[in-house]
Order: sequence, then C-alpha cells, then structure tokens
Amino acid sequence: MKQLHKSSPTHAPAAAHAPASKASKPSRPGPRSWVGYLLREQRLLFVLLGALIASSFFLLRPYLFSLSPSSHVPDRRPLFSFASHTSSASGVPPGFRPPPRRVVVTGGAGFVGSHLVDRLLEQGDSVIVVDNFFTGRKDNVAHHLRNPRFELLRHDVVEPILLENHVLHLYIIKSGFLNNYYKTNVMGTLNMLGLAKRIGARFLLTSTSEVYGDPLEHPQKETYWGHVNPIGVRSCYDEGKRTAETLTMDYHRGGGVEVRIARIFNTYGPRMCLDDGRVVSNFVAQALRRQPMTVYGDGKQTRSFQYVSDLVAGLMALMEGDHIGPFNLGNPGEFTMLELAQVVKETIDPMATIEFKPNTADDPHMRKPDITKAKHLLRWEPKVSLREGLPLMVKDFRQRILDE
Repeated sequence: MKQLHKSSPTHAPAAAHAPASKASKPSRPGPRSWVGYLLREQRLLFVLLGALIASSFFLLRPYLFSLSPSSHVPDRRPLFSFASHTSSASGVPPGFRPPPRRVVVTGGAGFVGSHLVDRLLEQGDSVIVVDNFFTGRKDNVAHHLRNPRFELLRHDVVEPILLENHVLHLYIIKSGFLNNYYKTNVMGTLNMLGLAKRIGARFLLTSTSEVYGDPLEHPQKETYWGHVNPIGVRSCYDEGKRTAETLTMDYHRGGGVEVRIARIFNTYGPRMCLDDGRVVSNFVAQALRRQPMTVYGDGKQTRSFQYVSDLVAGLMALMEGDHIGPFNLGNPGEFTMLELAQVVKETIDPMATIEFKPNTADDPHMRKPDITKAKHLLRWEPKVSLREGLPLMVKDFRQRILDE
C-alpha cells in the first residue's frame, strides 16, 4: 500500500499533461506570428529590397528604352491634350499613356486636313472625319478606309452634328468664290463650338493670314488688327474667318471652352486641288500641262510658302501647348510671284513661259508672317524650304495630271 501511494505522484504529472496534448490542435497564426516570421532570418530585409528593385526598374523604364537600339522608333505618345487630359498632376506613372482618343476633324478629307489625319492615326488616335467633299476629296483618305480606328462621315458642318467625342476643329476653305464660305465659317464654327462646349473638349480653329487683309504692317504680327475691305470680293472669306475668331474667343470667355487659334499662311504640298486657284498649285499645274503660268499684276507682290508637314507640326504643337493664341503658322521666307515662277520653271520645265493678266481686286501686296511668338511659346518653326518641298508636290501633281 505504501508503494502504491508513493508511486501515484510519479503518474500525476503525466495525467496533468494529457489534457494539454489534447488541446494542442493547429491554430491560425496571429499577427504576432507573421511579424515574427518576417523578422526571423532577415526575411523583412529581402522583401523590402525586392520592392525597391521592382519600383526602381518601373520608374527608370522610359529612360532605359530611350537608350536602347530601338530608340529610333517614332515617339507614339499622344500629342494632343484635351480638357479631360490636361492635368499634369494626374498621378499616372511614367511609361503609361492614356487610351487612344477619338478626334473629330472637320474638313479632314481636304489638303491640310488629310495630312493631319495621317499623323493622328500614326500616333494611335481614333479619328472621325467630317467633310462635305466640296473642296475635299475621298481619295485623300482612301488609304485609311480599312483602318478600324478611322471613320468617314459625309456632312456639312453648317448643319449641327451630334458626336460624343473630343473635337479638333479643322476646315480648309479656299478664297474667292461665293458668300456660302461666310456661312460655313460662321455657322460651321458656331455648331462645332457648341459641340465642344457640350462635351467639354478642346477646340482648335484654323484661321488664316487673310484676317490681316492687305496689311500696312510688314511682317505681320499677331497683335496687328488688319486692313480688310468688309464689302470687297474677298470679304466673304476674310471677314468670315475674322468672325470665326470672334466666336471662338466669345465661347472661351463666356462659356469656358478651351480653345486654340492658328492663323495659317500660304501652304503647299501633295494632295492640293489641281485647280483651286492658289498660286503654287496654279503655277505647277500650268507648267506640267505646258501652259503659260498666269501672273496677275506686275508679279512683284510677295507671299510666304510653307510645306504642309511643317504646318501639321505647328498645329500639333499648338494643340499640345497651354497657349490659346492666335499664332502665326507660316514660313517667313518671302518670294515675289516672279521669283516663285522662276523656282517652278527650274523644278519642272526651264522653257515654261509666263502670261501677265490684270490684278484681282483687293489682292494683298505683301504677306509675310512674324513667327517670333510661335518660336518662343510653341518651340516651333518651319524646316522645309521651298526648293526642298516643291519637288515633292510636283511628283504628286504629275501623277494626277497623267491620270486625267
């Protein structure tokens, strides 16, 4: 009995541990367990080091690609900033770009408009061209018809149009015909300004050097108010564009529409209309057809000629920038009509002749842009000289004239 009594304490601890072994089931680790796991064997240090390496590569990615052999690939970043994308503090990390925008180009089947459409599609935007084909040609944009990011609408902007897209307003109308140009410049601009206000889009108006009329200031600065005959044969175009600028600024000041205004000087290049009445296309078409080049007046009146790619670059710089304008977009190189005829002769046919005719009413005697403002604020200036750009236009005209 004594032995049994003495042995019972030796078994008591085992009995005491029995419930403990039954209670030692696996339990969910608490927060302290995770902290302990990370602190053991310097695991936290490796986690932080990995995050630092990953974030460093992400931030330096654009610079690493710019140093790679493929850095010659054109920059595909969007060049246009609309009202909904103008914040520079958007928090979007480098290396990302917003989804492609849908841009509306009125007059996009015209000479300048079609070249602008090319550049917009190249940079990845989706483009809707609105054109009534009065001066534009479907052939100018036919190469985009199978592009899923391109749409073509036959519509006259004199009539309202409902489109839920960002608006780049561009229409190219030539001078010298009927007063329906005034209606297009005024009503078309008014309709597109209303669309821009309704959807909160940035609006670009392509005005013209014709707002200066027959200038008394030379070269012409943007601060010059012009010298225009309001009842002359050219006034439907000159005053139409001046009114378009007035409406644009009214919508900006009174309606809060974000606007840009470009004053375009004489532009030339492929896809110009063969018989649109402009001096460069007239001279080139006449020389290719073996006809005398028509010079009005004494041929001493001056003009400045810019190649179309320079103009498109200027429009893009204006839309991308933060300045309203107006901005003169033109080449300050100045030529008399006789000097231009000589360059055309040297390019096409040294035996080409000149025919003089009486000058047209209200024809400006001088035209040369002062582009100091564009150089300073837009970092833009033309690069293609007349002798470099004219052969490219002649090649296009020659092919089209042969196909007539």
